[in-house]
Amino acid sequence: MKESHDLRLRPAIVQDYETGEVLMLAYMDDEALRLTRETGKAHYWSRSRSKLWKKGESSGHEQIVKDILIDCDEDTLLLKVKQIGVACHTGYRSCFYRRIDGEIVATQG
Repeated sequence: MKESHDLRLRPAIVQDYETGEVLMLAYMDDEALRLTRETGKAHYWSRSRSKLWKKGESSGHEQIVKDILIDCDEDTLLLKVKQIGVACHTGYRSCFYRRIDGEIVATQG
């Protein structure tokens, strides 16, 4: 895979493998990708904490990885997962629960 310019971090789009719903966007370094492939559970690089983390390690809301795809430029990943619990730390199933409508940002169901 090609290296990104940001410490070899690659954006990882996370999608429900059954419904196609986009759950979140995270970042993966080589170690996170290796651990994800070895364990079958999603691991990411936290840019705010500057450390590796396993999704659900404190909340129990794990992501069981069913498939990993890479885009044509080899710089973005797509993880298709079975989400256990919610994906978003705010308690929503998806991190994409707010809609921009004109000047207003509205929370969806």
